[in-house]
Amino acid sequence: MARFNTKPISGARDFLPAEVLRRKYVIDVIERIYQSYGFEPLETPAMERLDTLLGKYGDEGDQLIFRVAKRGDKLQRALDNNPTEESIADAGLRYDLTVPLARIVAEYRNDLPRYFKRYQIAPVYRADRPAKGRYREFYQCDVDIVGSTSPAVEAEVLAAGAQVLQTLGFTGKGESGFALRLNHRGILRGLMEVAGIPAELEGAALVAVDKLDKIGPNGVEAELLDRGVSAESTATLMGFIDSVPADEGERMAWLGDLLEDSEQGSVGVAGLKDVLALSSYGPASEHLHLDPFLARGLSYYTGAIFEIEFPGLSGSGGGGGRYDDLVGMFSNQTMPACGFSLGLERILLILEERGMFPEQLAGQPQVLVTQFDESTQAASLLLAHQLRAEGLRVDLYPDLDRYGRQFKYADERNIPFALLLGPNEVAQGVVGVKDLRSGEQVEVEAAQIFDWLNGRLNR
Repeated sequence: MARFNTKPISGARDFLPAEVLRRKYVIDVIERIYQSYGFEPLETPAMERLDTLLGKYGDEGDQLIFRVAKRGDKLQRALDNNPTEESIADAGLRYDLTVPLARIVAEYRNDLPRYFKRYQIAPVYRADRPAKGRYREFYQCDVDIVGSTSPAVEAEVLAAGAQVLQTLGFTGKGESGFALRLNHRGILRGLMEVAGIPAELEGAALVAVDKLDKIGPNGVEAELLDRGVSAESTATLMGFIDSVPADEGERMAWLGDLLEDSEQGSVGVAGLKDVLALSSYGPASEHLHLDPFLARGLSYYTGAIFEIEFPGLSGSGGGGGRYDDLVGMFSNQTMPACGFSLGLERILLILEERGMFPEQLAGQPQVLVTQFDESTQAASLLLAHQLRAEGLRVDLYPDLDRYGRQFKYADERNIPFALLLGPNEVAQGVVGVKDLRSGEQVEVEAAQIFDWLNGRLNR
């Protein structure tokens, strides 16, 4: 018989129970805080029409969309008629959660409130080359506000993201914390304009600048030249990169002077000043970091943009920005919007590496009810059901096995307490309780067992 390959498809993962509980812990924190800011849940299909997705992410993004082939007769007709990638596919897996949101707003606008505040936590799919920490299926945790041009919107989504990270244990800007890098598309366009880069090359230049953290200044310079930017403009732009003031307090003034003759640049500077001012009143304030060359590759951003940085670690922990024109691509009517997305996979990886998860996670069994022999089996079953009815998470060891094996099983599952009901305990109306962390064993009156356990589990 042929042996099946039981590994998941490249770029996807299986999650065993311990991993699922860690993911659920983080997602529960995210949901709770998003809801505290007035965001409501939204769900959209994993698969969208292909024309919904294409043209929203730039050329490089479009190449990473998983295309879904037509079915049945439609597919056969396409295959019979000089098939191309475009002709045989009519759907795609969602690349992010923002474009589906824009489609939702265009479709249900009359059913939505004036300001639509939604969150969505769901997997997205990218036909990228898998690597460590890079997957083809991964979760995004988005908040978005649609309907307002006020910079208070940026301040709100930044605050929500910052509060999530703080609640999970990331504090300050140092190695144990995080930074929120901020920029504005107007500033980037102003820098391109002042550097003499023509409008038709602006997008290509931004793609190169967006890779500054990955390939360094020399790599950016080479890519700018390769993309057709003149040597003079490239040198000017690289000079700007080299001359960014080290003191963040001086950067806004430096940008203001540099971009005073650029209309788009001046708008960007003013807009970012407003976002920084309003964000200073919330939990994001101590994490803000002005980065005039943060670009973010997605082409639909129109205003402020931001990205999470964990010091000492490469890659982004999430990000977002304002995208006032995206909804209009579906409805032919401008609708301002701004959002922020947390990268669940990166956050989980850091929490795991730093040992930041709680010792006992919600969802894990709290108590193991052991079995002694057939004569006490009924008492064990009754005890397990009684404790479940009181709200505890209780596992029942299924076999009549020696206690050593039962304790080992509880230890494998990180269950803190094992309950013993042998003939002596049943006769005396008590329950033996073994604390598997300390090794201590005591007897507790059967009528008091829930209160005893509850008091220790909730410490």
